[in-house]
Amino acid sequence: MKKLASIFIIMALFACQPTQKHKPAQPDSPKGKYVVYQVFTRLFGNTNTTNKPWGTIEENGVGKFNDFTDRALEEIKSMGVTHIWYTGVPHHDVITDYTDYGISNDDPDVVKGRAGSPYAVKDYYNVNPDLAIDPANRLAEFEALIERTHKHGMKVIIDIVPNHVARNYQSISKPEGVSDFGENDDTSVEYKRDNNFYYIPGEAFQVPEFLNGYQPLGGDDHPLSDGKFNENPAKWTGNGARLAQPGFYDWYETVKVNYGVKPDGTYDFDLLPEDFDRENYKAHFEFWQDKDVPDSWKKFKDIAIYWLDKGVDGFRYDMAEMVPVEFWSYMNSALKMKNPDAFLLAEVYNPALYRDYIRKGKMDYLYDKVELYDTLKHIMQGHGSTDNLPAIYDGLADIEHHMLHFLENHDEQRIASAGFAGSAEKGKPAMVVSTCLSTSPTMIYFGQNVGEPGDGDMGFGDETRTSIFDYCGVPAHQRWMNDGKFDGGQSTLEEKELNEFYKTLLSFSVQSAALMGKYKEIHSYNRQNTEGYTDKAFSFVRWQGDDRLIVVTNFEDNPHKFQLQLNEATVKALHLTDGFYKLTDQLANENEFVLEVKNGKGKLELALSGLESYILKMDVLSDMSE
Repeated sequence: MKKLASIFIIMALFACQPTQKHKPAQPDSPKGKYVVYQVFTRLFGNTNTTNKPWGTIEENGVGKFNDFTDRALEEIKSMGVTHIWYTGVPHHDVITDYTDYGISNDDPDVVKGRAGSPYAVKDYYNVNPDLAIDPANRLAEFEALIERTHKHGMKVIIDIVPNHVARNYQSISKPEGVSDFGENDDTSVEYKRDNNFYYIPGEAFQVPEFLNGYQPLGGDDHPLSDGKFNENPAKWTGNGARLAQPGFYDWYETVKVNYGVKPDGTYDFDLLPEDFDRENYKAHFEFWQDKDVPDSWKKFKDIAIYWLDKGVDGFRYDMAEMVPVEFWSYMNSALKMKNPDAFLLAEVYNPALYRDYIRKGKMDYLYDKVELYDTLKHIMQGHGSTDNLPAIYDGLADIEHHMLHFLENHDEQRIASAGFAGSAEKGKPAMVVSTCLSTSPTMIYFGQNVGEPGDGDMGFGDETRTSIFDYCGVPAHQRWMNDGKFDGGQSTLEEKELNEFYKTLLSFSVQSAALMGKYKEIHSYNRQNTEGYTDKAFSFVRWQGDDRLIVVTNFEDNPHKFQLQLNEATVKALHLTDGFYKLTDQLANENEFVLEVKNGKGKLELALSGLESYILKMDVLSDMSE
């Protein structure tokens, strides 16, 4: 939801966290190749093309749960998708009047955009009323979407944001006996272990000083837009800012949740035993059974279990590293006891914490952003080198299955935007590498498959990202959607070809045995020994049993021609003997090549067009061995 720079505001809070020791571990056994389709739910089905800056829901329109029709889900499934992450489902602050449904109005002074941030959740026991045909029936409409998604063979992921909630959090849908966040807090003190929030006693909250000419709602009149918000005493802000008046760049629309971390950074809860990272989730669950844990831990565990009971299959956890790893051990082990196959994905940006959040926190998957994504982005932009890729894989080899790969998500710039690569085509070789490099899941963001550039000033949003704060349409995606036909009927030829590329690649990835097998890079050997092979190419092999692949990519617009070589170690690893092997490209089946193995080494003549990739599947050509 935010930039890396914001993370460091909170680091002092955890300064006393003990250093964890890690023994070398064997790679975890992968369960299967997954493809996650992240969709910003309120934008997916919106056919309105007005796109007025700061436009209202009536002016710019909004998508609904019901827009995910059987036809839409069928088309999503055809891309090889195994899980849909419906982003922005929990009820968050919005500037649309739903008081007729018993929902209080939200204050524009502490809401980002007109449609609101999906990471300022107001009621965890219900869903965004914008997404329902009948807001009074909104939860049932989402439950019907869960059922439809399951009917099409896909699983459902939603967001949970344990680090912070909306400043005006108040659940009107909570089950009987459940208390709201902060309802029982002692607000006379800055900190108490079972308080849900941190307080600034004696000071009232002040709306931040808005900068750069910013005005809530773009300056439109609103009865609550008066530069004031009633919160006394003030609470710490979501990113850890401790002033009664947070800054404009703070997460001022949210308040930080207290997990028993004292203001000096020390912990007010039991720590996991030494080497407990090697224990399974059942042992973690048992560990917490006789422990007294902070109230916020219980609240979020109950929320997650509530959604599992509704049929949700997993969660994407926002800014997980800002919450102690012991909490994740407590909650995730409880969720795995209820559903061992629950898909638990976390936003973690500090590589030093990866293994703790996987092994102690019992996360299934983490974002591979600051290493693989950032490196691929630089290569796509023309100022990075593929020579950096082998070390990234090697450094994460023991946890490679747990590092989810992506090229776009709601936080990142669109590939086709001027701020990123300026062309969706430049994402193709990177997507092949991202998808095929490891056994980890691959994520695709809606509209990525048709090259949506994310441009246009919608209000609070960024012109290189599809806005998550405003009501708007997504033009390239709308052309693919074709008024609900979901057949690309209005797409340009380039958009149709790009969509076919993504469908072919991702569908292949979930069916390939080799992509769930072993990996060996052949890039370094070819850089040293192959004429014409530059640091804008990348190559590796994947295999499992008799299923063997050679993957070669060209990140440049210019064509590359070279004789790809396999050294003795690679030939031996692939169990190849001298002879000839037919290779068929899985991205374009009409392309066939021949690998010659002679004296224990392999060679393959290749000519790649600009931005072209090959996924070459190997078969023995016994009739060519003479």
